[in-house]
Order: sequence, then structure tokens, then C-alpha cells
Amino acid sequence: MIDESLYNYMRELVKNVPSQFKRYMYSELPWDSRLVGIVGPCGVGKSTMLLQRVSETSENEHVLYVAADNFYFSTHTLLQLADDFVKDNGSHLFIDEIHKYKNWSNELKQIYDLHPKLKVTFTGSSVLDIQKGGADLSRRALMYEMQGLSFREFLNLRLGLDIKPYTLKQIVDNKVVINEIDHPLPLFREYLAKGYYPFSSEYGFENRIYQIVAQTLDVDIPQYADMKIATSRKLKQLLAVVSKLVPFKPNNDSLSKEIGVSKNNIGDYFVYLEKAGMIGQLRGDTGGLRGLGKVDKIYIDNPSLMSVLASQKPDIGNVRETFFYNQLRVRNEVLSSKKSDFCIEKYTFEIGGRKKGKQQIEDVENGIIVRDEIEYGHGIVVPLWQFGLNY
Repeated sequence: MIDESLYNYMRELVKNVPSQFKRYMYSELPWDSRLVGIVGPCGVGKSTMLLQRVSETSENEHVLYVAADNFYFSTHTLLQLADDFVKDNGSHLFIDEIHKYKNWSNELKQIYDLHPKLKVTFTGSSVLDIQKGGADLSRRALMYEMQGLSFREFLNLRLGLDIKPYTLKQIVDNKVVINEIDHPLPLFREYLAKGYYPFSSEYGFENRIYQIVAQTLDVDIPQYADMKIATSRKLKQLLAVVSKLVPFKPNNDSLSKEIGVSKNNIGDYFVYLEKAGMIGQLRGDTGGLRGLGKVDKIYIDNPSLMSVLASQKPDIGNVRETFFYNQLRVRNEVLSSKKSDFCIEKYTFEIGGRKKGKQQIEDVENGIIVRDEIEYGHGIVVPLWQFGLNY
């Protein structure tokens, strides 16, 4: 029999969860599949989205939400909970922050194999790897990676709007129309400063960002990479170096000397930081194999994180590039350009301010000038802020 305290805990959380605004991924997830995993960086709203689904599902189904670090699991296992829940005619089990449960992969596999009618949805850290651990869940779990708020989502959340996403082609063709907003640039500047995170309007924003960084570097990455404490300190040093130099062109020799590690480890450290949502790595032409190209530039993951790490004084040129890469990578494969800044599909993008000229892409087919500090575009000139409407 399920401990009633778990149901009471779920009811209290659901009672306070916001219902009006939902993240871009909410409508895309196959919620009724047997095993669905949602991973992503800390603070992007995974738990809230899970509770919103619990709220809606509980009207028609027997559901249970649990946090994997609940004290209940000091004397019980996930498998025991699932067994009891199924006996209680449970249909949908939601497990939040599963990376905080030691034997998560083995027990999820057993739950999947033993209870074919049970629907299980779980959230986890972005460094969680379903192919590692005690059991390979890659053939069982449908995995989805969730990012922070797009500029479109920020506008919807901030102003109570219902702006729909625009395709890349619609954006480059200057087809964006938002009648509800006369002047988007003040809102865009606000977004760049802290709008990537859903908690941006809450008190203590900077402290929460530092807590997220500490949790990621001190706990999440070391836990899944089997790192020692001394190694996690090296990650902090590496992030500090990158945050001052972004966009950073990797030089493993100089980095290894500066932070005191083998240059052979630098690439692995960058991969961990990328998976954890601390940095983004811009790669060259991959020949169609995503993520296998040479890394040409390294960015802090998003402008809001960049703003905090740079003590509110990030270089505006770096912020522009970071925003563009961060917003477009969700729906597109963004590559470095040999002639300009970025390539996506047939397009080449040159990023700059209000007065950015066209000389650099004059001879480039399908070249696009992306300008900050302008409200509307024309021809091959497109406002930077509009690329935040892609997801």
C-alpha cells in the first residue's frame, strides 16, 4: 500500500503549480508512452512541467508524483513503490530528479520489464546518461532534452501572450509579425540579462544562478563522470577561464598549462560542461553527423548565465553571438562558417550591431545580415531578436 504522505506531498505541489504558461516541449512529449525521460540543465523548468502534467492527468487517471530524493526512499526502493502503485491500480508514475536516486537505471529497467501497463515519466540532470549506469535504457526509454526559455516563451510568460513559433525560413524572409508588441528591444535586453530561466522574476536571481553552477560542477558532473573533488575544482577553473574569453577558440595546450591538467583531458571536460548546460560548443561542418565536427568556438551556454558570470558586464558582441547560437540550436544544426559567423542549412549568418555592413557576405549565396538594435528588417537584413522566436 502506498504511503499516504506521498499523495499528500503531491497534492500540495500540484495545488501551487502555475497552469497558464507551458514550456515549448509540453505539447511535443509522448506522455502516454511506457518510459519517457526529460533531461536538461538545472533551473529550466523540468519539475514544473512534470507537475503540470500530473495536474492534468490526475483528472482521468490514477497518478503519483514523487521526488527521487524524498526521505521515503531511505527505507523503500523505486521498484517497491512501483509494485505497490500498480497493485493500487496506478497508471501513471512521475519521478522527478531521478539522478538523485542511486540505483535509478537498474530499477527503471525492472519497472519497465515487470509492469508493461504502467506509464513512467522521469526527469533528470542533463549529464544523465541512459547508456551508462547499471542498465542500458536506450532501447526502452524515449529521451528528450529540454532547454531554457526562448525569447518567444519569455514574451508569452512575461506578457501573457500566445505567440507561436516561427520557422527559420519565416524569420529570414522577414515574415515575423507581433501586433501586441510595439517596441520589442527593451524586452529583448531584459531577456538577454536574465530571461533564459523561468525564475528570472523571483528574488535572488544571481544567487540562484551561482547555486546552479555549484550544483552542476560540484555534484552533477563529478557524480556521472566518477570525478574526484580535485577534478571538479579544475572544471570551475576551466569555466572561469572560458567565461572571460568567450567566444573562446580552444587551445588545449595553453589551457592545460593554465589549469594544471593534461591537455588530453581538456576535450572531455568541455564535453561534460556542454552536456551540463554550462557551455555551448560550435563545431565545423560535420558531414551530416551531428556533434562530430571539430570545435571552432566555445560559448557560455546562454546570455543570462553569461551576464552573471561576467559580473553584469559581458561584451555585447559575444552576447549577440551567444544568443543566436543558443536560440537556433534547438531546432537546427548550427555550424561555424569559414566566411562569416554561422551556417544553418543553406544560409550563412553574419551577426552585428545596428550598423553592421554587408561587405563580409557580399559574395556569399543566401547570406543574411543579423543586426541587433533594430526593430524590423528588410531584404537580407533581419533583426537579431526575431531569431528568439524559433522554438
